[in-house]
Amino acid sequence: MENQLSYLLDEREADLNEKQPDDNQRQRVEVMEDDHVATDQQMSRRLQVLGGIVLDEIQQALNELNKVDTNFSPIIGYAEEPLLPLPEVCAPLADILHNLSFYVQLALDETPENPPDGLTIDESAAVRLYTIEWERPHRSLYSMLNYTLKGGNREELRPYFKYLKLFLTALVKIPCVPPLTVWRGVTKDLSADFPPGTPVTWWSFSSCTISLTVLENNMYLGTTGARTLFSVEAINGRTISAHSHFVTEEEILLLPGTHMIVQSQLSPAPDLYIIHLKQVIPEETLLEPPFEVYQCSDPYPSPMVSETGKLPVAIVFGDFTNVKRVDLAVLNYDDRSVDILLGNERNDYETEYYYQTDAAPNSVFNVDLNYDGLMDIIVVNGDDDSISVLLDNDDETFQTSIEYLVGDNPVSVTGGDFNNDTLIDILVVNSDDDTVSLVLGDEEGTFSDIQIAFDVGSKPVYVISDDFNQDAKLDWAVINQDDNTVSVAIGYGNGTFEDLQTYSVGAIPVSMTCEDFNKDGKVDLVVVNYGNNSVSVLLGNGDGSFQAQIVYEIGMNPSAVVVADFNNDRQMDLALTFSNESSIGVLYGNGDGSFQRPLKYKVGTSPSAMRADDFNDDGKIDLVVANSGEHTCSMLINSADGTFQNQIKYATGANPVAITSADYNNDTIIDVLVVNKGDNSVSLLLGNGDGTCRGRMPYRLEKIADSMATGDFNNDTKLDLVLTNTIDYSITLLLGSGYGTFQSGSCQSTQRHHYGAVG
Repeated sequence: MENQLSYLLDEREADLNEKQPDDNQRQRVEVMEDDHVATDQQMSRRLQVLGGIVLDEIQQALNELNKVDTNFSPIIGYAEEPLLPLPEVCAPLADILHNLSFYVQLALDETPENPPDGLTIDESAAVRLYTIEWERPHRSLYSMLNYTLKGGNREELRPYFKYLKLFLTALVKIPCVPPLTVWRGVTKDLSADFPPGTPVTWWSFSSCTISLTVLENNMYLGTTGARTLFSVEAINGRTISAHSHFVTEEEILLLPGTHMIVQSQLSPAPDLYIIHLKQVIPEETLLEPPFEVYQCSDPYPSPMVSETGKLPVAIVFGDFTNVKRVDLAVLNYDDRSVDILLGNERNDYETEYYYQTDAAPNSVFNVDLNYDGLMDIIVVNGDDDSISVLLDNDDETFQTSIEYLVGDNPVSVTGGDFNNDTLIDILVVNSDDDTVSLVLGDEEGTFSDIQIAFDVGSKPVYVISDDFNQDAKLDWAVINQDDNTVSVAIGYGNGTFEDLQTYSVGAIPVSMTCEDFNKDGKVDLVVVNYGNNSVSVLLGNGDGSFQAQIVYEIGMNPSAVVVADFNNDRQMDLALTFSNESSIGVLYGNGDGSFQRPLKYKVGTSPSAMRADDFNDDGKIDLVVANSGEHTCSMLINSADGTFQNQIKYATGANPVAITSADYNNDTIIDVLVVNKGDNSVSLLLGNGDGTCRGRMPYRLEKIADSMATGDFNNDTKLDLVLTNTIDYSITLLLGSGYGTFQSGSCQSTQRHHYGAVG
């Protein structure tokens, strides 16, 4: 990082600037050197007096203002720490921060049971702890942490690694604010150190304000004397007020390693200097992400939309996928979005098909129940203790569902011929009564009212079936979540089974799959452990028994798992969802039952289920993921080398929790079916055969647009979109990729009203 000015202001200079508060007031001033800016509401009650700092230390801090450092190391290494509860991540800091346990408990006590932004209690409390001010003369967590970050000695930062992992995990889950100008300042003339064109890096967490009146307050910078204001064009700041100890504070927090270029300087008044900084993405990583999938360059979450956009006001058409089909783009005024509807060979534009189920559907299974060559579906309904059977009609629709009562709180289902009568039976896991129900099928695709219940372990949550002992009779295995075990039942071939064999796995197991992972011809098990961020591999012995688990640590809170050969090396690989990272991870198999570290890809919020299939008919296995936190599913197409292209999102129903795929309309093209727990529905997204579906793809717009047109605006033979933004006299250009997706919009001012777009 050549010629970088390392911004090393420390809180110790605060002693030279601060005003002494009344002894009766518990107040503080937060100045730039402490990397906090208080709002006007907070200023009268948030004065800080730092004690125990000797004069030579103060002078040393002032000398650092002009220090140019080209050898600062990036902030790395902390991401390898495990994600732990707040008291555990703070334990290494007990000798650094006075009475730390008291403030940790205070932060936890102030944190609600369901924090906003999808944060866990410990994540939200970690943010809150950062904002708490210690009783004087003791220095606060934010003060010591930022001083260490700006000191440049990364070895001194190691005691903070565990806390940084939790804190930064929380911060990157909080949505970025739109790009805006924020302010910071210091009571010193720094203009000589920031000539235009100078690269600048702020190495600490930087608290900024959007209100200049805060900076003009006499308790901060005032209106006289030498003052330097920094006007920062920030692109990925966070508002943390929802997780702050000071709930009315409206600060914008910038992350360590914020890299900027000096744009200009001006001095509008004596002793007042304003330096304009523009944040840019650095050429090299300055702050390691807390998990691999996080990308600073893509800060905006996809829109959370209902079945249709709000107040559609314009529509245009064109071939957005270059496959000689007419597609549509619909402009929705109220929610500032454009919906892309991809056409098919019939040039119709179905959105998802919805089918109502019973209460709280949570699992789905594909099978041809009535042997008519069509794929039927079985949906598990948790709240009313039933399953729903929907028989396929051969045209894109399903017959009215038939419900069957099972055990208490059914949560998972599998199917197969368990009694060797050539008819499909089903096994249903009943979580609340610790049983598995066997429901025998008949030739019509319906089921017997007689059920056989098998006792299993405590809180069963997931079931699979296969021939574990190679006797051509179907067996099954179930996860017992409260016991942290897996139970295996070996079938006799007549609907009855041997006594259960039970094996220990990791903490809070949630899902499972089976395959021959070590190429010995025997079926093995892989269990996903949500509680300790791992997978357990149980190698099969071929006789229905399994070896003790081999544990592999992976990513944060894994949930769903699928198995396939993604890179065509004839070794079975795994793909898992990481619910707290908004990502999936692909673990390539080594062929001996072990796996490589996960290669991660960004998907939607809280991915809950996943399916592997060939959606573009190229012979390579692709992935589709249900994102329960934002009512979408993500399609990831295999690039033919085992890596995956960026996701394409489709709207679903509310809270999608299960997903499967098959050819539901008999056109030889794989479709996607999603179970939506939030609105008790099933969504069918018909495939186009090229890795896209006919459901709409929403794109978020930063501005309110009222008209649009199409054209090839960059001469790449791919259709683009242009939209007019009446309110701020600008246009937005969305460049097409040729696959029905579009790049983020770029805006250009027009400085006059536009009432239509000419195509």
